[in-house]
Amino acid sequence: MQRLTKFALRHVPSLVICLLSFGGLCFAQEVDVPSGRGSGSVVAPTGWAELIATVQKRVDLKLYGFYIGELEAPSAQVDVTVRATKSLTITPSYLYYSIPASGLNELANVSRGFTRRYYEQQFRIDGTVMFSVHKFEISERNMYVRRFLPTYFLGRPLPAKEINRYRNRIAVAHPLAVKGRIWKPFVSYEAFYDQGSGWTKNRVWAGVTVPLEKHVSFQPSYMWEGTKGIEDVHYLMFGLIFSTK
Repeated sequence: MQRLTKFALRHVPSLVICLLSFGGLCFAQEVDVPSGRGSGSVVAPTGWAELIATVQKRVDLKLYGFYIGELEAPSAQVDVTVRATKSLTITPSYLYYSIPASGLNELANVSRGFTRRYYEQQFRIDGTVMFSVHKFEISERNMYVRRFLPTYFLGRPLPAKEINRYRNRIAVAHPLAVKGRIWKPFVSYEAFYDQGSGWTKNRVWAGVTVPLEKHVSFQPSYMWEGTKGIEDVHYLMFGLIFSTK
């Protein structure tokens, strides 16, 4: 464990910089685009990193970099988390991601069709309510998303548009003492509603957050994602979380 921790502290900061600068590999979980032919499933190993910095007593800045290896899809995200009360947080955020044509064809389950890389930007704001019941940490998040996206259908460009999205997530976590450290397994369910399309996506996510050092945690997890018109995606996710707290 000490060797692993030393390796992470020595090499992972450069990985985080790489992820967040888009010079390397990054990803976010907003893979939607194809609207037909999607059937079957894709297994997608995913790496991500998070840096949490305290700006003020009740305000945290969070930087994320992600990369879905199977789809070659990078993204970056910036959050500003404001603890309004003990049980309520408000978080405005910005997300940018892209998917190459090969990744779109994989999701649509076609050998050829998409010919251009897809880009999307999102401005989001959410409110999360948290409470505890017998050490179970329960939270519900409601998020409004404004999506700025060009649209493509089998490689044919259509006019860019802006649409609204609503996301609702319920999560449960429970701390466990393991060899003097607090591990935190969690599970969540999330549903997505898109303007003009209705309920389009569902996610089930489960994993565990494991502290390596005071300011470094490791989070392996699995996520199933089902979306209309797209193959199901099984994410095998491995993340590193760095905190200045």
